[in-house]
Amino acid sequence: MRAMTVLLSLASARALQRVGGFARSLCGRGATVAPEAATVEAPAPSAYVMPKMEEVVSLCKKRGFVFGSSEIYNGFNGFYDYGPLGSELKRNIKERWWRDMVRARDDVCGVDSSIIASPKIWEASGHVGGFSDPMVDDKTTKKRYRADQLFYAELACDDGSSLGIVTVFESEDTEGDAYKAGKKLAKKAGKTLSRPLVLKCLEDAADGDRPRIPPPDAPDRPGDLTAPRDFNLMFSTSVGAAEDNSAAAYLRPETAQGIFVNFKNVASTARGFKLPYGIGQIGKAFRNEITPRNFIFRSREFEQMEIEYFLPPGDDAWRASHARWIDDCRTWLVEACGLREELLGFEVHDKLAHYALACTDITFKFPFGEQELQGIAARGSFDLKQHTDASGKSLEYFDDGTKEKYLPQVIEPSIGVDRLFLAVVCSAFEEDEVNGEKRSVLKFHPAMAPVKVAILPLVKKDAGINDIAAALYGDLKKRYNCQLDAAGNIGRRYRRQDEIGTPLCVTVDFDSLDDGAVTVRDRDTTDQVRLKIEDVVPYVTKLVEGY
Repeated sequence: MRAMTVLLSLASARALQRVGGFARSLCGRGATVAPEAATVEAPAPSAYVMPKMEEVVSLCKKRGFVFGSSEIYNGFNGFYDYGPLGSELKRNIKERWWRDMVRARDDVCGVDSSIIASPKIWEASGHVGGFSDPMVDDKTTKKRYRADQLFYAELACDDGSSLGIVTVFESEDTEGDAYKAGKKLAKKAGKTLSRPLVLKCLEDAADGDRPRIPPPDAPDRPGDLTAPRDFNLMFSTSVGAAEDNSAAAYLRPETAQGIFVNFKNVASTARGFKLPYGIGQIGKAFRNEITPRNFIFRSREFEQMEIEYFLPPGDDAWRASHARWIDDCRTWLVEACGLREELLGFEVHDKLAHYALACTDITFKFPFGEQELQGIAARGSFDLKQHTDASGKSLEYFDDGTKEKYLPQVIEPSIGVDRLFLAVVCSAFEEDEVNGEKRSVLKFHPAMAPVKVAILPLVKKDAGINDIAAALYGDLKKRYNCQLDAAGNIGRRYRRQDEIGTPLCVTVDFDSLDDGAVTVRDRDTTDQVRLKIEDVVPYVTKLVEGY
């Protein structure tokens, strides 16, 4: 059979650094720079510019990453569906986390606990009595808001008078939003507004201010918000045929408690379980958010990736492990997920839960501001103690080394899949110019990319070219999600793949029928090389898997 030729694009610059000398070794085995490369202009270099949130939402809808739930019924607030590309990206995130954080470590194993469990678990953990957010209602429209996400300011004018109070939502520029709202009122009144405005959180409003505070977007209705009250965030349901209190249950608001109540089971069955040791889990969680917002950043149904890392007790025994987990998690976000380092930050919590020893957030600069992406908390032994006391069953660990029984303390690295999904898309989103034309491109890390390779037969009607393309596509799709794209001119197909973040485009052309090689185009640099067909699969594997 005639030797087959495939055109593969070079890996991105970041990916090539990970691959190391592999690309050079391929060139040594017959890969050459494609003649077309001389005519392709590299993308004009430009500084990263954070996309607007509406651009991200539009792209996700247009290209099949994320849809609003129940759209044909006018939507269902706080819930989202993931489309063909979104489900692939989400799966890639979870599989890479499980590979790196659970399977690749000798000191971590996994579990998969039930979404609905005994309500006694949530009573013991404190969720039934204390898992709530402060809520206020608009007395006229009946809309509900989180009080800790609303801010108000007195509108003082240059002449010393006051135009009352304006209320706005927390945002990247809350003071600026309040000033814009106040400026409109000042213009109507023929006055000049003073700046800066002094913002106060509605949750902490003084009793004397409350009668003067209007709802957001309704400055003409002062005092039309109720006083803040606690709103429990758990979704309730019933189990079995009965509908009384004995059937009451909850959809879990977090995955962590399923790990804690199974600690003794795992410790007695996992091969090589010896502290320090972690238990990881990926799973759905549900929170009845008062005001879900910012797309998939804060929704009512989401997925978590969590590890409970158990340690022997000791006043300072947790500190080194806590610091290591912070460093390891940040490194993983950059190297495995491809997040831009300059978009990451840290926030050390000053206010802690009564049981917590420490908590540090890894933050990300989203289009709507810098927010928590991942939390790494030192929880002490609070959860194990609560479940021991409530159940009457000991969750103590027997240490073979010290011959002691004790309740371990815990470090908890926790990250939301949906939140990380949004960060990956925002970090990858970029616009540049190629040959004078603007190009929208998602520069995903190869392991994250929903489509790893696109196979592009140069012409649609040549049987030889299409046979080669189909054979290569069939081989690659056994391993990765790939696309076979023969519609439109080659430039248009490149742009289509750039926009969905495909790192490699493999073009099969007329020369492939004779030399058994193909042209490879890199998404990020647009460079092209020739590769032998037999080198394509190992090259893609090295690029995606890193080995």
